[in-house]
Amino acid sequence: MTKKRTAHIVSHTHWDREWYLPYEKHHVRLVKLMDTLLDKLDQDPEYRSFFLDGQTIIIEDYLQVRPDQRDRLAKFIRDGRILIGPWYILQDAFLTSGEANVRNMQVGHQDALRYGNVSKVGYFPDTFGLVGQTPQLMQQSGIQNAFFGRGVKPTGFNNTVADGNYESSFSELQWVGPDGSKVLGILFANWYSNGNEVPADPEKAKEYWDRKLADAEKYASTNELLYMNGCDHQPIQLDLPEAIRVAREQYPDTSFIHSNFIDYLNALERAVDRDLSEVHGELRSQRTDGWGTLVNTASARVYLKQMNQLGQMMLEKVAEPLASMAHLAGVGEAYPHHLFTYAWKTLMQNHPHDSICGCSVDEVHREMVARFDKSRHVAESIVDDVKQAIADNIDTSSFVKYGEEGRPVVVFNTTGWERTGVVTITVDAERLYFRDGYTLEEATDRIRNLDITGRVLVDTEGNVIPCTVEDLGLQFGYDLPDDAFRQPYMCRQVKLTFEASKVPAMGLTTYAWVRQAGAVVPETSLLSGERTMENEGLKVEIAEDGSFTLTDKKSGRTYRDLGVYENTGDIGNEYMFKQPTGETALTTKGLSAEIRVVEDTPYRASVEVTHHWEIPASADELLDVEQHACVYYPNRKSQRSNVMVPFTIRTVISLNKSGKGVEIEASFNNQAKDHRVRALFPTDLSTNVHHVDSMFEIPVRDNEPAEEWDNPSNTQHQQAFVDVSEAGAGLTVANFGLNEYEVLRDGRNTIAVTLLRSVGELGDWGYFPTPEAQCIGEHTVRMEVIPHNGDGIKSGAYAEAYQFQVPWTVAQTGVHDGAMTATFAPYTFENTELAFSSMKLHEGSGNLMLRWFNMSREATTLDLAYHLPFDNAFKSNILEERGARIEQNDAGQMSLAVGPCEIVTVGITSK
Repeated sequence: MTKKRTAHIVSHTHWDREWYLPYEKHHVRLVKLMDTLLDKLDQDPEYRSFFLDGQTIIIEDYLQVRPDQRDRLAKFIRDGRILIGPWYILQDAFLTSGEANVRNMQVGHQDALRYGNVSKVGYFPDTFGLVGQTPQLMQQSGIQNAFFGRGVKPTGFNNTVADGNYESSFSELQWVGPDGSKVLGILFANWYSNGNEVPADPEKAKEYWDRKLADAEKYASTNELLYMNGCDHQPIQLDLPEAIRVAREQYPDTSFIHSNFIDYLNALERAVDRDLSEVHGELRSQRTDGWGTLVNTASARVYLKQMNQLGQMMLEKVAEPLASMAHLAGVGEAYPHHLFTYAWKTLMQNHPHDSICGCSVDEVHREMVARFDKSRHVAESIVDDVKQAIADNIDTSSFVKYGEEGRPVVVFNTTGWERTGVVTITVDAERLYFRDGYTLEEATDRIRNLDITGRVLVDTEGNVIPCTVEDLGLQFGYDLPDDAFRQPYMCRQVKLTFEASKVPAMGLTTYAWVRQAGAVVPETSLLSGERTMENEGLKVEIAEDGSFTLTDKKSGRTYRDLGVYENTGDIGNEYMFKQPTGETALTTKGLSAEIRVVEDTPYRASVEVTHHWEIPASADELLDVEQHACVYYPNRKSQRSNVMVPFTIRTVISLNKSGKGVEIEASFNNQAKDHRVRALFPTDLSTNVHHVDSMFEIPVRDNEPAEEWDNPSNTQHQQAFVDVSEAGAGLTVANFGLNEYEVLRDGRNTIAVTLLRSVGELGDWGYFPTPEAQCIGEHTVRMEVIPHNGDGIKSGAYAEAYQFQVPWTVAQTGVHDGAMTATFAPYTFENTELAFSSMKLHEGSGNLMLRWFNMSREATTLDLAYHLPFDNAFKSNILEERGARIEQNDAGQMSLAVGPCEIVTVGITSK
């Protein structure tokens, strides 16, 4: 006998905080919705439950306006009628860092637990593709499922498919991550609104359910059918209980219930009696025509991506590690959990897909800029406090021999690998406080007449370090003491630039700017002519058109025509790029450039390349007509205007003395519309695949798309870098906040990195003009080109690319005794395959939490030596819960097996 089918109707609203309306206009609608929901739950017990879109920020947003409703809301959450969590916000997957996603899960759990239970539902209703590590992230959060709307192609019950090709026979499937973690995947095959606006009228209900039941059964593996009663900003359906009663009367063979995800999952688990398709890794809509992937949100409003990358790095790779270091050293104030939570929440409010993707109206993205600034300002305040507390606790007494004019400076390396690189610090050569009785005139005269000659930079061993000194002259400044009124002063500042060598991972090294008569400063150069730079491992030769040839001395491989710029029209929208049909791209290949040396020091050489280019001013007039008529962007016929505007690109190409790559900084003032600018890096390497940095993973992607792919463009997401390699040679291109790339099918496997995309409309379901998405004005982008031996992991190329993301931290201090040595690191670890991800304190326990991920697809071992007294160590998860104890020897050394692609968290309890 066939089991009676069940229609699980789950009420929800998908709440984009901001999108086609500014945040506050959506906010007002949210308050109305929540008021209505609470009234409905009060008045009608048949309206069983409501899923609050998987994000606890909705509670914050509502109570900000309606704090008087807190108790009422809390009661319905405790009673299980409003289900909340597990996230703080519904983030984009590819444009937010791994640690940002971890904090999102942590904060969502913390906020939900204040009200009761956390919904253990892996909820990704409208995420623009999903990263491969999602199953592991869910498993480490105690979640065994993932509900999502994009990335997999459902084929239907009667089709036979091979597993692993991003297709599934059913809307239920097994999703397997690169580490082997597996979750039950629920694909919204008919979207997350397939049970929206259920008719209560019998005639309309019959028509509705005949269609809806057939739609769901086409893909469902069981008779447990899921219907999502809601959609984007959808008000709740007040007559749903009545509509369910009508459906029951018309379909006695079907059990209609007002359900929730947990009940549905339990029923589904009991009902599944067949093998489900397995889908592996990233879900990026690979088996589609390529026109609806929304991938070009990675390049919409690039300035937002750059601000986000800086904000993430300042929190996770600078402020948290430094605050942890200060805590371990017992200096400064208590670890500022409250400030970190505030800064992370403020940053994460920019992480929903319609926000960080840059695909909203202009008002939304203006407000995002303010949030980015706010979060970064908090992070910078934390850094300023803790770095100074650490610096003032370092034993710098070895510099006392240079007299009272010695100015020690501390260089912090907050990456997970030993680091060498060029740093810059502004130093007060002399400071005169007004509190000491100086008049403004006296202080000014004395500061201006200060003799700063005869000074050099030395390390703790007294070795003279090549250093460039820029006199910044007279400056006003002030202190803000914790126990006194502000303290203004006048000072003489200099900017020191030098190469900091072998600064330990998660550690520091100390130098001093001192007066030393007769000191000999080594004078060498990396230049041989105006267009050639060379260090021990690399040689860079710049051509007349500004492109450059890079020779990797270790592998013997030479890469040519690097750094050519490409410009094409773009008649698409914030979601998707569309080049005008038949258009030939413009490039700087063969365009004569102005070339001059701008830096020649023992530690770095830099050459400036200036292109005076002209590009079309915009699309032609037809684009405006097509936009107003809502012509689907692939079908547009617009071309580029015949009117040209100047487009000057100033590029500084730099090679450091110990550099493993060539650094590129390009600046331009964009005055054109409807176009895209990319930097091209031909690899001339023979391979059908490439590697790319994603969340806690370096996935392998095909250079050629699937046979269904019709879109001429095959742009994709990246985070820190993209890499093309063959046996014996490889080229990694790192970036800072440039999240879109393409490996061109041009016979050279060229890596194309998008620097700017200018469009004038939102896109999607109507015409929403977005003139600010044209990104008119000044822009600066940064990249690094890193050649290697064909193995990006073992060669250290990927580590170099990760370090490129993290700014150096520096601090000035005095000559004094201190508890910390002048070169210090709290721990060291040995492993080439592991990438450092996080060092922070757990708020509840105070435990130090360290996180890495295995970049390789092979098992490895974490060998960790902890150099401070501690009680015990344990393995944890991304929620940072205590797990199995890790054994260690008397020296604090411990060893931990790490599986392929595993995200591993270690907790350390201090004594």
